[in-house]
Amino acid sequence: MAEHEDEPVTLSAHALAALAEFQAEKQDRKAKFDRLRAEAEEDDVPLSMDAFAEDWNASQFWYSDETARKFAEQLLENATSETSIGVISTPSTFVALRNALRTKPRAERPRLVLLEYDERFRVFPEFVAYDFQSPLSLPAELKGSLDRVICDPPFLSEDCQAKIALTIRWLLKVNSMPPVRVIICTGERMEGLVTKLYQSLGVHTTSFVPEHPTGLSNEFYCFANFECNLWTWRQRAG
Repeated sequence: MAEHEDEPVTLSAHALAALAEFQAEKQDRKAKFDRLRAEAEEDDVPLSMDAFAEDWNASQFWYSDETARKFAEQLLENATSETSIGVISTPSTFVALRNALRTKPRAERPRLVLLEYDERFRVFPEFVAYDFQSPLSLPAELKGSLDRVICDPPFLSEDCQAKIALTIRWLLKVNSMPPVRVIICTGERMEGLVTKLYQSLGVHTTSFVPEHPTGLSNEFYCFANFECNLWTWRQRAG
């Protein structure tokens, strides 16, 4: 055995600095996450997505604060304590909803449900574990319980889009008055499939373009079954 093989491995000054920076960032994220956990329990403190680092390998791309706020406004319009709102795979919108409702008396707030695969969001009491690969593996009481839904399917594949559409149809109330509201956000190349999957719900491509601070390589579209002050339909069916 060569004599130098027993010598301890040493890192260069540059590598040590990079390691120290990584450890500091890790501790900072943990501190933010611990603070967020406490704030989520208090329910009256403004929340932020800063504690949740995006995992691009899991196709996580958070909306800008402005986009999330605009979606929250549309989901909350004319909502009452009898309204149930489902947020599927778009936690930045959920945080915007929580922030919008924090000054409202609890008895007057609509019910929120966060369906999410990422276990970090279990810090919120509204969290429900969700995997699109098992689209109906959800608590039975959620079936036909939601008045409004927003979803951002994590993957641009027919399989993912179709399974999540099955989940959404299972979750929504039937023959609801006022009519259910549906917002779907996904890549432009899914347009034909999305409008087909949600045709029975009256979903069309809208003029609104969601923004992501980190940017996306693919063009992003917003689809909905209603028009509002933020968007119109790009084209009407028929």
